[in-house]
Amino acid sequence: MSRLFSFIAKYFVRGLIFLVPVAATVYVIVQTFIYIDGIILYEIPGLGLLTLLVTITVFGGLASTVLAQPLIFWGNQLLNSAPIIKTIFTSIKDLITAFVGNQKRFDQPVLVKMYENATVQKLGFMTSDDLSDLGIMKGQVAVYLPHSYAFSGNLFIVPAENITLIDASAADIMKFIVSGGVSKIGDSNE
Repeated sequence: MSRLFSFIAKYFVRGLIFLVPVAATVYVIVQTFIYIDGIILYEIPGLGLLTLLVTITVFGGLASTVLAQPLIFWGNQLLNSAPIIKTIFTSIKDLITAFVGNQKRFDQPVLVKMYENATVQKLGFMTSDDLSDLGIMKGQVAVYLPHSYAFSGNLFIVPAENITLIDASAADIMKFIVSGGVSKIGDSNE
């Protein structure tokens, strides 16, 4: 009887390992789709998502034109002049450009020794190697260390000699960190 229970439990756990990530991913995608689709008042499935994608693309195209540059400059000046709005606007803008665009910041994965004789090291991303704007002396770098199983982390200033550059894609390292070290580097068959 215990052998039968063990057999069933083994396959149940395997089923969980396969189904829970798939179900959670599908759920998040479906809920996002439903939310975005709900923005448009018409009852045509997919129209909200299509409208959002087209709108973002059109705005991106328009913002790239020479005619739009003065408007963008004026809009940025306006948003940067209001104290609370400036903080929110610049934080969101900097976060978006850290992941996409020409000014990516999470593109240099590193291994960090938190102190000189550390035997434990942390994975993270060097976000700046010049902190002179903050009055921080040369030889110090900014490193962002994401948390596992969360989309948060901490920023540390560490000596540059405590940094070892990692020759791996930033996406693989982020996936490895967020998964708590469970994901395989370079494995796209998950």
